[in-house]
Amino acid sequence: MTIDLTTPPAPPASFLDAMARRLALTLPELRAVADLAGGAPLPFDLVATDAGAHGAGSLSGRLGQSRGSVEDTAYAEALASLHDPHDTLRRRGLVGDAGADPGLVGAVGLLATPQLALDIDVAAGSTQVKAWHRHSDGAVASLSTCDGIVFELAWFPVDQWTAELARVTSVPEDLSLSSSQVPALLDVPYALADSVGEALRAGRSDLVPVLMSQADGEVLADGDPLGDAEATAAVSAVHTEGRGRLRILAAEVSDRDTTSVGVVSWVLLRDGWHSLVPRHDDDGPRVAVRRVDPDHLATELAPVLAQVTT
Repeated sequence: MTIDLTTPPAPPASFLDAMARRLALTLPELRAVADLAGGAPLPFDLVATDAGAHGAGSLSGRLGQSRGSVEDTAYAEALASLHDPHDTLRRRGLVGDAGADPGLVGAVGLLATPQLALDIDVAAGSTQVKAWHRHSDGAVASLSTCDGIVFELAWFPVDQWTAELARVTSVPEDLSLSSSQVPALLDVPYALADSVGEALRAGRSDLVPVLMSQADGEVLADGDPLGDAEATAAVSAVHTEGRGRLRILAAEVSDRDTTSVGVVSWVLLRDGWHSLVPRHDDDGPRVAVRRVDPDHLATELAPVLAQVTT
């Protein structure tokens, strides 16, 4: 299976062909549609809870962070306050006497039976979004949420996937960009980047110069070695300027005994997104921190998809 995300799609035959179909569904509506689609499993674990129980498993499992009992109770109560999903789906024209909208059922079915799966986790400022993109036979379905209550379900032909991926990297309007102390391409020994991060998280910035002096391998900016002061500032800024992160796990879904998984990792610094790419040289493992155009996520993802589908 070959997926080309780097070639621009062919011009659409009509205005509607150029657009993905999108629907906002509450979690109960999404569950109801999954039942109408033959009990199709959703791409995340759900734990049935009532308003009086703590739903820590379901919410934290989806959004990847621990919630306190007060927030868990509020989440369960919010779900319990929603109207009957079959009634709301019928009023919206998504379910009729003949069953659910075929496109809607097909999208949920594709989420359950893909050939290629992307799990996307994006955090920027106070916003966190989880998204699941699923591809099979020239079609893509995506599901995303920022609160675990309301989900956006979309489906579109594969040649529109590049545009949909570009939406993932949108920086919230309340996060203004400025300049960064991290150069356009920073190449650092992995052990150094990791240890500096640990020291800063522990409040021990005084240890950073010591770690820098003991590092094996040089810190490079655009291919040239940095002096001690510049290197310390640049490596520290990778951690202190962090305003968000993006992580994509890509995997081919098949019957093979082994599954290859690829990863794309970006970090949001003061001047925008930077990719994190591990590599090896004679000195050991290193990581390249490269400034990237947010619209080029598909280009960054293409070789990862080629790796997992080989």
